[in-house]
Amino acid sequence: MRPIILITGCSTGIGLYCAKQLAQAGYQVFATARKPDDLNQLAQLGCHPVYMDMTKEDSITQGLEQVLAATHGRIDILFNNAAYGQPGAVEDLPTSALRQQFETNLFGWHTLTRAVIHVMRQQGQGKIIQNSSVLGLVAMPYRGAYIASKFALEGLTDTLRLELRGSNISISLIEPGPITSQFRATALAAFKQHIDIEKSVHAPTYQQTLQRLGASKGENRFTLGPDAVYKALISIINSKQPKARYYVTTPTSVFAIFKRILPHSWLDFLLSKSA
Repeated sequence: MRPIILITGCSTGIGLYCAKQLAQAGYQVFATARKPDDLNQLAQLGCHPVYMDMTKEDSITQGLEQVLAATHGRIDILFNNAAYGQPGAVEDLPTSALRQQFETNLFGWHTLTRAVIHVMRQQGQGKIIQNSSVLGLVAMPYRGAYIASKFALEGLTDTLRLELRGSNISISLIEPGPITSQFRATALAAFKQHIDIEKSVHAPTYQQTLQRLGASKGENRFTLGPDAVYKALISIINSKQPKARYYVTTPTSVFAIFKRILPHSWLDFLLSKSA
């Protein structure tokens, strides 16, 4: 039987690339998205498209039921990937925007993961893979909502890993740094929706934020393609004993080391330059 994998957030970027590659490799890939055009694209790539809105529990439940009906109740691998970034200084961030960030980046994942764990316990095995971020390891200015969601994800995943010991269900974190994707475009829309630039003491910095998010080419020399995340993903899938964490890109590896060895004041100085 071909391994069955469920991937969330497959409209663009990492999710789309990984779904395509895994389908070509012979996996039964159930790939989620919200827009009809994206679902059609996934079907053309050889995936099983599944409508799923991570902010709506009913949508998550119905999407999972669709997958289980097609697989006779089986899921071998869950790759939680659907997420977006809400930019803005913490003092300018409406609490409603923070709630929206957590609904997509954490609460929806939790709803789906709980249900999938139940399936995996019944079948006696499974792998859960969480796509986190370098911003789940360290904080940077003007990214507080996204960072909070990823810090929470890291803690929740670490706890789950301890609770799943002896179950034959593994859970791993992939922690990418900068990856080529549509992430900036989505972040720009969220920024314009929730942040009142003119009334903020951070207005001068926000102008730079708008330029960075709106640039057609915002990557730096450390930016990698989604294939870098795929390499980590396939390594976990093929491993009998996956590691707890997989660092992707040089910045993630470097900051993971810096966090362990540098005084807070030194690390804060370096991270403050990233605004």
